[in-house]
Amino acid sequence: MISKVAIVDLDEESANWFEPALHLIGGIDDLKNTERSVVVKVGVFSHKAANHTSVNVVNAIVNRFDKAPKIWVAESDNYRGKGLERLQIWKKIFDERVTPFNLSDDTETRNVRIAGQEMKLSHVLFKPNVFVSTHILRSFERGSILKNLFGCVSDPKKAKYHSVLPQLLADIYEAIGGIDLAVLDGTHLWQGAGRGPVRMNTLLVGRDAVAVETVGAALAGLNTDKMPVIREFVKRGLGEGDLKKIEIVGASFESVKNRFALARRTKTNRRRIPREATGRALCA
Repeated sequence: MISKVAIVDLDEESANWFEPALHLIGGIDDLKNTERSVVVKVGVFSHKAANHTSVNVVNAIVNRFDKAPKIWVAESDNYRGKGLERLQIWKKIFDERVTPFNLSDDTETRNVRIAGQEMKLSHVLFKPNVFVSTHILRSFERGSILKNLFGCVSDPKKAKYHSVLPQLLADIYEAIGGIDLAVLDGTHLWQGAGRGPVRMNTLLVGRDAVAVETVGAALAGLNTDKMPVIREFVKRGLGEGDLKKIEIVGASFESVKNRFALARRTKTNRRRIPREATGRALCA
């Protein structure tokens, strides 16, 4: 099966930018039914920072799973605070069906062996539930979409696992049955080394999370051949990490790549983003 990754523009004037991306990758009809609940695993280090998937994008994901009996927007505790506190970023979309879920508070867990250790993972992470990983696009060698699996670990003191990160992430992926949909939020490109975010209004979507990570990392200016997390997943046959073998649909990859490269070089495009700006819901 050919791995497809859709690249589309985020249009603030339109409420219909996510559906075309899903259509480009063949749709998600097999994931949408009344019998499968959905876990939307967001990545948020701190609720006081803006570097997380926007309310806009998470709302779009939730709206496309309109048949699901339950949707959990999930995160775990970290040393900066409780998962539920950080999940309040998306409180505008919560209702009886769409609820925040702290993976660290779940008492109904399964024992799994991860990176050579016995760990307990929340029961909601496992199939038949649908698992959606959404994160920001960033210039970070450890990745975004796949690194987001780190938050499945309930222990708030996660730093001790950094030395075995590639193995740990791949083990989690295999234990829960994989990522069903990967949504990389490129509203901004988040750059490291103290450099500010760059507004890019780009969304990457795919069913192969490794392929989405690979395309996103390439746009962010990273050498995907030297990213240990991607290499570990590819070694295990968990996805496609070769850009030449990924079918990129929607916007031209070369055109978007050139636009990203120009933005990274243009200091005037960099700015700090007030947290309240990320809470603005732009789609129905």
